[in-house]
This record gives sequence, structure tokens and C-alpha cells, in this order.
Amino acid sequence: MELLDVTTTPAWSALLAVERPASLRYLFDADPDRGRRMVVECADLRIDWSKHLVDDDVVAALLAVARAAGVEAHRDAMLRGDRINTTEGRSVLHTALRLPRDATLVVDGVDVVAEVHAVLDSMGAFAERVRADERITDVVNIGIGGSDLGPAMAARALAADAHPRIRTHFVSNVDGADITATLAGLEPAATLFVVSSKTFTTIETLTNARTARAWLTAALGDAAVAEHFVAVSTNAEQVAAFGIDTANMFGFWDWVGGRYSVDSAIGLSLMISIGPDRFRELLDGFHAVDEHFRTAPLEANAPVLLAMLGVWYVDVLGWRSKAVLPYAQELARFPAYLQQLDMESNGKSVRRDGTPVTAGTGPVVWGEPGTNGQHAFYQLLHQGTQVVPVDMIGFAHPHHPHRHHHDLLVANLLAQAEALAFGRANELEPHRHFPGGRPSTMILADRLTPSVLGQLIALYEHIVFVQGVVWGINSFDQWGVELGKELANRITPELTGETAVGGHDSSTTALIEWYRERRLSG
Repeated sequence: MELLDVTTTPAWSALLAVERPASLRYLFDADPDRGRRMVVECADLRIDWSKHLVDDDVVAALLAVARAAGVEAHRDAMLRGDRINTTEGRSVLHTALRLPRDATLVVDGVDVVAEVHAVLDSMGAFAERVRADERITDVVNIGIGGSDLGPAMAARALAADAHPRIRTHFVSNVDGADITATLAGLEPAATLFVVSSKTFTTIETLTNARTARAWLTAALGDAAVAEHFVAVSTNAEQVAAFGIDTANMFGFWDWVGGRYSVDSAIGLSLMISIGPDRFRELLDGFHAVDEHFRTAPLEANAPVLLAMLGVWYVDVLGWRSKAVLPYAQELARFPAYLQQLDMESNGKSVRRDGTPVTAGTGPVVWGEPGTNGQHAFYQLLHQGTQVVPVDMIGFAHPHHPHRHHHDLLVANLLAQAEALAFGRANELEPHRHFPGGRPSTMILADRLTPSVLGQLIALYEHIVFVQGVVWGINSFDQWGVELGKELANRITPELTGETAVGGHDSSTTALIEWYRERRLSG
């Protein structure tokens, strides 16, 4: 598909020229119905975007930019399996992972839906066997990046649906403290390891997996590996060499990027925890938002509207940070999950054709659950010199029985959004003055269920996609993670003394020598 520089279009010029609203208070005073009018329903999500610093003219200009960038055409190209990941020559079909069984999507002569459901069926049968096996009390997922963040976040979010006997653990950091702490409380005979690595060569994952293997075999012998290890991978040769029975290898496809893979076989540990039925509810939630994204007109399309608000802040107002603030302790890892989704996807400085970007791209994404964040960084959100748009997520019903706690939590959620938007004037005591004008999106649902979690993830996936289209970048590669890994592989033998130190700058050389001296001296 032809690459258009949207910043050269009349629509972009009109966006830059549109009059900026004076304040959120002015917008609400001028339109008493704004708080009910600027709400979009997306599957089970109620998304209130009225507290954004936009009026109808700004929204119209933003949607004109989306149309000029070809958002609808690019969306359709992704959904039908075109090779929109141009730098790697791949389709982008994470949406196919959640298509219903009776759907058909033929790409390169293959019905990918049939393949997806064959893997899901295999995963489901295995998960049921593990859940029925009274000997297994602990499942340890070993991966990194998308092979860790997705299932780790989702397992915590859906703890209310977890099997009562099975505890799920996640090891990702190559720091030995991570796996040491995890294994310390486990019994080898009661532990199942899920090693997640597409190529089965990821150095951090394989280092942790070998440590886990040594721990297991020291207690149970080499023959136990086939019984206590399974793999999520496509490299049968390396899986077998490790000692894993390839009958217990669950594959996926090169059109699934790691940060988009929690609903693939990468979610095996999650499926074991919550069960195949709940996992399918998760997939149904993803699919419901996929359908909304595919069919809703842009004016009522939640991912498009929220994406374009982000473009407004990054490229017009210069607000290049975004906070995600879930008022649900179960979603404690959700901001970290979105960091990878957004910043690995859209943290780019060149367009799809290799030319420099002509606009600002992905924001810095961060956040913590409320109300903890209120006693940490909300000071900056309310009174700092940087304006940070925020997404706030809440639920009508908790999974715990303490309704008073939940009422207090929701009161804080609503109060913080109101305070950020409208502030409080205090000219006599400047330190007590709250300027307001701090925008927020309010995302609400009845309860955090597997389906609702899938809806939330899919919503943000499509927001990232739309912004990538507008900025002309490839949201589906991640070359920026490669250089540091290459250099680490070179430095490792220099640290251990296997090779001489050389070819680095003076700072790196001195740092290697400092570490090496102390390592060798014990």
C-alpha cells in the first residue's frame, strides 16, 4: 500500500490551524450535555472521552486526518492478511487468533482459522489434563517480553478465575534472583515448566530454562524433563535437544508478534490457570472489539477516537507522555503490558520506507494502580509543569466481598478525573491552586471478567495500530531491541575472561575491566 506522508495533506494543515479550546471548564459550561454525548459503547466497555481538550471542530479535524492517512483501508488490509509488516515481509494477524471456529480466513492458500483452532484444541486438552492431575500444584512460565508480560499480566488480572490448586509463576529476568526466588518455594515433583520462545534460542529464556532443568534433574533425574517441561515454540529440533517431548510443543506463527501473542499458545500457562472455557471467553472479548473496530463508523469507533486524541496531544499540543491508571489491583501489571505494546510498536523514528518521521510518534506510557499512585505521582499530574493525559479504568463490581472498600476506590477514581479536569482556583494560596485542564479517558465495565480483559487489550492494540498508520511507521517490527542484545553477547565472554577486552569506547572498556577484576577475585 502506498505510503502517504499525512503531514503534507490539507487535512493535517487544517488540524494545525483549528482553534484550540480554552479550557475543559469552558467546554462543559458551553455544552451541558457533553458528559453524556461524548461517550462510546464498545462491547462491554463504557468509554467516556468528554474530559478531553477537544471540541467538535477539533474532533472533525482529527477524523479528517485519519481518513487522509487511510486508516480504514489499512485496517482492512491488516484484517484480510496483507503483508503490512513490510520490513519483515509478514502478515499481521493477531486478530485471527480470536476468530470464531466457523470463520474462514485464507492467507497464502491456508485457512489460518482452522490452524488456530487446531492449536487451541491441543492446548485445551493439555490444560485439562494438567488441571486434573492432583500432583501438579505449580506452573512456572519461562519467557521474556511478550512471552512473559501478556500471560503474567492476564493471570494476575484473572486470579478470581484461577484453579484453586494451581499456582502460576512467571520468570523472565535473566537476573538469577528471579528464578532463585521462584524455585525456592516449589517442589520439583509438583512443578510444571512452560518454556516460551518462538525460536527456542532467546538467551534470557534459555538461560532460565537450563537453570530450572538443572534444579529439576538434581531432584528427579534427567528422565523427568519430558514429564515436567513443555514448550511453546516452532523449533522442534532445539526443543527435542533440550529434552522436551515434541508432542508437548505448542506452536504459533510468524504473523503473531510477541507483544500481540497472549491469545496464542503463549497463553498456555494462563489457560492452565483459568481453564479452556474461560480462555475462550477471553478470545471472545478480543473478537468483540475487533468487530467494533472493523464495523463502527469513525465518529463512533472507540479505538480510532482514542488514537486520534493521542495524535492531538503528541503532535499538536506537544504532550508526549501518557499514564494508564487502573483502579483495580488485579490490573497492576496492565500499565507495564501497555508499555511494551505501545512503546515497542510505535517507538520509531523512521517511516515504513526508511525515511525520517515527519511528526512525533509514540508517547512514553507508564502508570500504577489507584489509589497507590495518588500518594506517589499524582502531585505531578495535578500541579506539575508537564500535562500528562491519562486513561482511568474502573469497574462497578469487585471480586472481593468488601463493598465499602470498593465504594471508596470508585469515589477516588471519579474524584481524580474531576479534579484533573477542572482543578480549583486559589489565588491567595498559589500552592493550593489546581489549574485543571488535565485530560482523561474513563473506561468502565461491570466487572473484570476474561471477556472484558480481552476487550481492554484489543482496544489498546487497535489504538496503537491507528496511530502507527497516521505516523506512517511499521508498528509490527522491533529492530530497536537488537543492538543491545548483540553487544551483550559480545561482552559476556569478555566479562568471564574467555576473550580479551577490546573494540569498545573507553567508558565501556573501563566498566568491563572493573567488573572482570572483581569477578575473578571472588
